[in-house]
Amino acid sequence: MTGFNSRAVVQSLSEAPGVYRMLNERGELLYVGKARNLRARVSSYFSRSTKPSRITVMLRQVAAIEVTVTHTEIEALLLENNLIKTLKPRYNIQLRDDKSYPYIYLSDHEFPRLGFYRGARKEKGRFFGPYPSASSVRESLNLLQKVFPVRQCDDSVFRNRARPCLQYQIKRCTAPCVGYISKGEYAEDVRHAELFLEGEGKQVVDEMVKRMDAAAVVQDYENAARYRDRIAALRQVQERQAISGDSGDADVVAVAAEQGGACIGVTFIRAGRNLGTKHLFPRSGGVSEPGELLAGLLSQYYIGKPVPPILYLSHVIPDPDWLESALLQQTGHRVTLVSRPRGRRRQWIRQAVVNAHDALRRHLLDQASLRNRFEALQEALAMDGIPERIECFDISHTRGEATVAACVAFTPDGPLKSDYRRYNIQGVAPGDDYAAMHQALSRRYRRVTGDDSTVAGKLPDLLLIDGGKGQVASAAAALADLGIEGVSLIGVAKGEARKPGNERLFLFGQTSATILPPDSPALHLIQLVRDEAHRFAITGHRQRRGRARTGSVLEEIPGIGDRRRQALLRHLGGLQEVARAGVEDLIRVPGISPALARRIHASFHDGDA
Repeated sequence: MTGFNSRAVVQSLSEAPGVYRMLNERGELLYVGKARNLRARVSSYFSRSTKPSRITVMLRQVAAIEVTVTHTEIEALLLENNLIKTLKPRYNIQLRDDKSYPYIYLSDHEFPRLGFYRGARKEKGRFFGPYPSASSVRESLNLLQKVFPVRQCDDSVFRNRARPCLQYQIKRCTAPCVGYISKGEYAEDVRHAELFLEGEGKQVVDEMVKRMDAAAVVQDYENAARYRDRIAALRQVQERQAISGDSGDADVVAVAAEQGGACIGVTFIRAGRNLGTKHLFPRSGGVSEPGELLAGLLSQYYIGKPVPPILYLSHVIPDPDWLESALLQQTGHRVTLVSRPRGRRRQWIRQAVVNAHDALRRHLLDQASLRNRFEALQEALAMDGIPERIECFDISHTRGEATVAACVAFTPDGPLKSDYRRYNIQGVAPGDDYAAMHQALSRRYRRVTGDDSTVAGKLPDLLLIDGGKGQVASAAAALADLGIEGVSLIGVAKGEARKPGNERLFLFGQTSATILPPDSPALHLIQLVRDEAHRFAITGHRQRRGRARTGSVLEEIPGIGDRRRQALLRHLGGLQEVARAGVEDLIRVPGISPALARRIHASFHDGDA
């Protein structure tokens, strides 16, 4: 702290609430904190009391302190949260996974659909959740479909069906798209699904039992058997998700810290049902005390997201009323933080802590294994040091259609999914992978400068290219055009019969291929990164190709709206039949005039009407 006068800085501070930022000599942000009283809080760092080692190390680097005075304590907490998320200070606890969580969505249509939903909840309809992961939503939807045959197909598919789909055949839908069920009967299935998602499963079962008995009395054994099967499936779902007969919404939040790592586990309880647990692995910033860890993570996790009325916490946190007030202001309802519950809820927390420790141990083992692979890669390629960042590019297309390039990034701590990028390739000949690779690398690295701290400004130590000598040469040319040097460049070519373990590595500047043993940890790391790039690229390609192909030719014809398009598809039996139809066939469709029929025919036959 040479030249830093802490006493003068403290005396200059206000006693109002606010946020303080500690910086080093280079102006780099070390730490962001909030305070009810800025002068008192900052002065506590420079008192003679014993401090944790991480605080001592940080204070040695402090060269300046900046403050922002706020009107209220809550405003200070919100500002601190935003600064941590955007600036990522080195010594702050940081929650890496800040994605929005998925919901089950019930649309507001004449025949509503149940589906997966993620994002801002602006659509008309009802949302149930949140759920801890996309897989838990899909599992719940699959279970619901066995009990309540409510459609889950997209609206575009529903509008254009001419006959029932496979879901009807396997008794998971009642085919409202073709009128096989009345609006009233369908509404009853929707009501039951809503009641179950609201936690009223017992009421649904009671109603189904009455209907089963009534059907049996009139000897309608087919319907009675249908209700019997639904009741059995519903009871199985209840057994899997019930929380000891409890009801209401709550989250159980547990934290575990050991061996320099940390894990936070959030168990979602909605309407008395356990929807699953999400485990997150934050950067601890050197903090090892569980209560302090938990306090630092709660605001990052919950601010800006829906919050249940009760949060059961595994450890006592400092200043819980501060966070409660902020969440009250955000949500409009009281949020209670409970750290010493009794009875069943204490068991929930104990189990959540056990699960968090187990998840952290497995995470640390995976990290150790991954770091060993990075060290093996350094040795196998004779690199000067362990690569701290690896990026890999892959090109995906179908015979040149909808070409997409993908870039993934890895460090010894694992994949950096926030740094993944996709590029829609434009202006190159279909199937020209070399030109596509050149364009992708040019777009990825063109903004790399010495003072650019964004993702675009980060250079990898090792750049992997999915391909052989040609792709490597194209990548090298792109880097040379940008004046980029010092990046190790390797092409990963699939071996004989494309069998994993036979890959050939083409190191730029070497004439012959390098072949690593199939059991080499270095090769396993290369395969891991290459396969992730391939997965990411092909997913993007399929999405782009799907968007292009689902855009029906009919939608581009002037005068064709939803009703006429549906009429054409229903009367002629699908898009292929519309394409084959002659002008006279098209005229027979209700609402299609001779002029419009000729226009439709021309759109499918290059104007030869």
